Amino acid sequence: METIRDSAFGKLVRIFSGKRWLRYPEEIDTGMWTEYLKTEKQVKDEEAAVAESDHENLGLYTVLSQASRASRRLSSTSTARSVGVDEENPNPSAPIVIDWKEADDSENPQNWSTFKKLFVSSLIWLLTFAIYIGSAIYTPGIPGVCEQFGVSRVAATLGLTLFVLGYGLGPMVWSPLSELPAIGRSPTYVLTLFVFVFFQFAVIYATNFGMLLAFRFLTGFIGSPALATGAASMGDIWNPRIRDYMIIIWGAFAISAPVLGPLVGGFAAQAEGWKWTIWQLLCVSGFAFVLLFFFLPETYAPNILYRRARRVRQVTGNSNYRCEAEIEISHVKPRDVLFEALVRPFQLCFLEPIVFLMNLYIALIYGILYIWFEAFPIVFSEIHGFNTGQSGLAFLGILISTCCLTIPCYFYWKYKYQTKHFDANWNIVPEMQLPPACIGAFALPISLFWFGWTGQFASIHWIVPIIASMLFSVGGCLIFNCIFCYQAHAYPKYAASVLAGNDFMRSSFGAGFPLFATAMFHNLGVGWALWEEVEDGDCMHVFHLQSRP
Repeated sequence: METIRDSAFGKLVRIFSGKRWLRYPEEIDTGMWTEYLKTEKQVKDEEAAVAESDHENLGLYTVLSQASRASRRLSSTSTARSVGVDEENPNPSAPIVIDWKEADDSENPQNWSTFKKLFVSSLIWLLTFAIYIGSAIYTPGIPGVCEQFGVSRVAATLGLTLFVLGYGLGPMVWSPLSELPAIGRSPTYVLTLFVFVFFQFAVIYATNFGMLLAFRFLTGFIGSPALATGAASMGDIWNPRIRDYMIIIWGAFAISAPVLGPLVGGFAAQAEGWKWTIWQLLCVSGFAFVLLFFFLPETYAPNILYRRARRVRQVTGNSNYRCEAEIEISHVKPRDVLFEALVRPFQLCFLEPIVFLMNLYIALIYGILYIWFEAFPIVFSEIHGFNTGQSGLAFLGILISTCCLTIPCYFYWKYKYQTKHFDANWNIVPEMQLPPACIGAFALPISLFWFGWTGQFASIHWIVPIIASMLFSVGGCLIFNCIFCYQAHAYPKYAASVLAGNDFMRSSFGAGFPLFATAMFHNLGVGWALWEEVEDGDCMHVFHLQSRP
């Protein structure tokens, strides 16, 4: 019942019932709110945590926490003073901090049952899948778009690239918005998903090519929140010991979606035309919206405490009751939020050499992945004679390799070997995230060479290039996960910004590469085209990795 009460559906039920249905404990027992006051022990613990913050820098910070430090937020000691009643408060106008009831408060996402954590995590995985599949599911319909609107294949490919560019730019807006205590993650996910679903009709019924491209960009831009903050949601729910595993599973859904797109879209485009690829996307995202609307609770602790403090103010009539995040955000300057959201990602991305090299490497891999959406139809349709649906089936090699081989082996390495290097608080030096990436760095060029020089000959069985693509997923998956974890641990106080810059750069490459892919493969041939990609990426395969001091 708590899950439904905290969902978008539950919030609407509370509004329309005048808060008579799905009530919270403090609304039923009006004296219960006193258990939410922050104790002196909690204040002292926070003082100690603040004092040690300069020495312990492996915790992860959000965009707003970055901005609050830039605004020189007040420490908890200046505001977090517990009082039971107003007459005991020496300063009646000072904020009175509302916190968790106790260490095992059931509303704290870290204290949810394992089943509830897995259920909520699966909803976010589904949401991520439903958005990411929207990019590649369009590709089998490109010939139909060319025919209907009378445009070239390169122009029709813009429907793919603008969607990818949109979800690269969107996090710059949605990530800071989802971290506002008054908004939180759940409303951001649900409301943007609703608009995403609604805008699919504009794509389907586009009356001209410009309208099609505009709404493809808008759907990518609006659907992007989970693509940037999905990992943060895993951190909201899971403790540091489990968090990395959940983020990797979330990443597996992010990888699987664009790989499955050509498969499910290929048969639809072959049977009913390009519009049915978007109808499929509408069905998947619509199903995700229904589930999230009814069952996705808030996972962001500051928002949960914000709403609790607001209920306490309504029960007591005292406006001084605030959560810590409310007090903190009141001292954050808007310019600092804008800087952390819009400027620092680019600052870190282009001015920090190690970040730039890592982001460039990942961007090249991501661009190659989207090039393959153009290469596979050439290799398997033009050379091996597959139809559109069968050409989509060729992507199953990447999917199977990712889910059945790479991820389980990576989990085994983390459990068997990496756990030895964690400290008592489950922190780890950044370099210990990187060993699997060394394997991936060798797997990538081998895969590209193998695929290029076996895929261009019809005499070679089609399974051979598919096996080569399986090796590509080994390299890409290991490198992606290792670099993401490395950057988050090497730049903990700027994790949100450094990962946002990473997302922007790789999405830019993913958007740009497909535009020249078809011409490159036709003019150079499959083998030489992929050899060019190997040479372009060779300088990135091995470089010295050093964490930020």
